[in-house]
Amino acid sequence: MTIADVAAAAGVSRATVSRVMNGRSTVDPAISARVQEAAIELNYRPSNVARSLSLGRTTTVALVVPDLSNPVFQRVLEGVTSAAAEDGYRVLVADAAEDPSQEAAIARDARLRCDALILMAPRMPDGELAALLPDVEPAVLINRELAAGAAPTLVVDYADAMEQVLEHLLGLGHRRVAYLAGPAAAASDAARRRGLAAVLDRYPDLDVTVLPTGADIAAGHAAARAVLASRVTAVVAFNDLVSFGLLAALNEAGVAVPADISVAGFDDIELAGYATPALTTVAVPQVDLGRHAWRELHAVIDDSAHAATRTRFGARLQVRASTGPVPPRVARAEVHEPDRHPEGAGAAAEQQPPEPVPTWSVESGAVVLHRALDHVPLSRYEPGGTLPTIHSPRPYLHPVHSLAGVPLTDVSPVDHRHHYGVSMAVADVSGTSHWGGRTFVADVGPTLLPNHGRQTSTQTVVDPLSPHVLLDTVLWSDEHGAPQLEERRRVGARLLDDDGWVLEWRSTLHAAHGPFEIRSPATNGRPGAGYGGVFWRLPVAASTRVLSAAGEGEDLAHGSTSPWVAFVQRHTDHQGGERSTTLLLTQTSPARHWFLRADEYPGACPALAWDTPLKVPAGGTVETGVVAALLDRALDAAEAAELATGLR
Repeated sequence: MTIADVAAAAGVSRATVSRVMNGRSTVDPAISARVQEAAIELNYRPSNVARSLSLGRTTTVALVVPDLSNPVFQRVLEGVTSAAAEDGYRVLVADAAEDPSQEAAIARDARLRCDALILMAPRMPDGELAALLPDVEPAVLINRELAAGAAPTLVVDYADAMEQVLEHLLGLGHRRVAYLAGPAAAASDAARRRGLAAVLDRYPDLDVTVLPTGADIAAGHAAARAVLASRVTAVVAFNDLVSFGLLAALNEAGVAVPADISVAGFDDIELAGYATPALTTVAVPQVDLGRHAWRELHAVIDDSAHAATRTRFGARLQVRASTGPVPPRVARAEVHEPDRHPEGAGAAAEQQPPEPVPTWSVESGAVVLHRALDHVPLSRYEPGGTLPTIHSPRPYLHPVHSLAGVPLTDVSPVDHRHHYGVSMAVADVSGTSHWGGRTFVADVGPTLLPNHGRQTSTQTVVDPLSPHVLLDTVLWSDEHGAPQLEERRRVGARLLDDDGWVLEWRSTLHAAHGPFEIRSPATNGRPGAGYGGVFWRLPVAASTRVLSAAGEGEDLAHGSTSPWVAFVQRHTDHQGGERSTTLLLTQTSPARHWFLRADEYPGACPALAWDTPLKVPAGGTVETGVVAALLDRALDAAEAAELATGLR
């Protein structure tokens, strides 16, 4: 059907049909309705080509990007496309493939096919960009600024974003940081460097190594050798893609993140939260950036509207598991050692006061335990609120270090992603999983169910009279958000000797919201799998031996009620050095069966429901916990037994 057919059926001219189809308001409403009814009856569809020729518009705009494979540009495109569609426009995409010499030609060619352009982070020099804009207007710039009035401009405050990242790392104790710089022509890289310079002015003790890198995963992977050679303790990458490449290379080299080195990125692309470990990054409002770019461009196209000259967007730091405290061995090496025998001090200088106990303090959204003498971090208490739902979010301790800086906890390891340092992890609380991962179902086996609960810290405080004690009130909620129980948690610490310290975790579970029942895979039909309680997940080491009162070996410790168990591990760092540690665990409550693993992975807990369910009536309580000694030496069975007697 043609426009002539519609005109004949409606009894009007073809010009009238054209005005109706193009939405002109000059046509009498009754005539317009008659034309539309005729078009519907004839199944008439106007020709877009003819309409474009008639209006002098294509109702199409183009987005020119440096590299469409970058997820950030894809998300900006999503915002532009969705917003433009609301106004009847479609979006073409032109990819410059990170070649600044071709950008101008690509932009001019795209403009011949559409009504306007959005130039996303163009890499071409300022002079070339200024010469291009009159040829392709109307146009909008994203993340690139020229003289006022050249074109509407939208920019992200990457300088402030860099300051946020560096302040976060400084708060964790890092003083030697590498920046993996992006493409030299990228204006956003220059903005990041401005933020870096501002932080350097404020912190003269901060040492930043800038390593020219690039913008993709391969560039980040290739930078690992230079990063390790620089001896830095933290890395800020140009974007999340570069971070992914670096994380992969560090993993291949046996370098632990963040235990050995912290890594942070930029942009917070969708995959950042699913990296291993989850990536600390700066969140940029990518979709909103695209939608706003369209609104400004549409204002330029529409003569009756006025576009903003310049719009600035903020960025927000998203802290995840890839950043942590500076490695204690590094922190200890950087502590200034005063002269122990100043002139004239005499014998008084030799009488050193006893070392104070470790202390807890609030830092960067978490609570950190420091060895008071040299302020070296020993552990970190994370709220756990950002953990994936499938991991049963809960507060946890990680990293927990020996005095020499060897990490003795692991978080979200490859073998069990839902293991988090030291935490109260219970597989079944009245049908809700506070363990994470799959649930054991009788006659079916481990099954992924939507039954993951959440533990939320409601009052975390450092005991004002005992700064070595952290107190926390934790609300346990089921998968629907309904409260199940309340926990009173006490985490204390003390020094043992020059090679060790003691961590004490005591929990009281209170049936304040009605009765509850604790079960385990064992009580549900899987023999020997009675896990659930204060679970300590250790890192995989070069070798792990298990000791208990019954002797040496996992089989003797697992399921026993031994008053103590010990993991004696030999660790090898990425430089080939070796060190032995011992983690000695004792129980704080009447003897429970130990759930313990060493061959599959190293971890243990006193089981709350070893082979029978634990039922707690309304108003009732149940207590559990561990007292752990962390030592920078290997103990034998006799030494472990003697030490355990003093801990309980």
